[in-house]
Amino acid sequence: MTDTQREDPAEAVTAMVGHVLDLAATWTAWDGRPVRADDRVYTPHKAIRRVADHLVDHLAELEARLVGEEPLPDHWHASATTTEADLAPFTQDDLDEARSRLTRLARIWANRLGALTDDQLDRSPGEGWSFRELALHLRGSTYYADAVGKAS
Repeated sequence: MTDTQREDPAEAVTAMVGHVLDLAATWTAWDGRPVRADDRVYTPHKAIRRVADHLVDHLAELEARLVGEEPLPDHWHASATTTEADLAPFTQDDLDEARSRLTRLARIWANRLGALTDDQLDRSPGEGWSFRELALHLRGSTYYADAVGKAS
């Protein structure tokens, strides 16, 4: 068994969301200035949007592959676009919404992954990463929140 096959994919997703929400808890103090990371700009709203979009996109892929469908291509503007909404102040209400949205998405992922056998996780149908690899890939979503960092 490889190291990847030993990792709990549900824990990877829920831990990623926990990390993002820990950072988001500081963003009500954000000064309103977008943060540059690599060749992109990030804000609290954009980070939450990107994490949620990433979770939804790969969940749609997993579900389509499970029923033998070709996954729909995504049409997100992704990190290349910063919307007017992304530039808005990040309020306590926004934090509450982010907690609800991301916690529920993480729970959906954990429930779905928990219902799959190890064989299904590691020898997943269709093209692309195994479902375990897909879930472990989602850990990279911390990038968006880490780009914003902690607000002081």
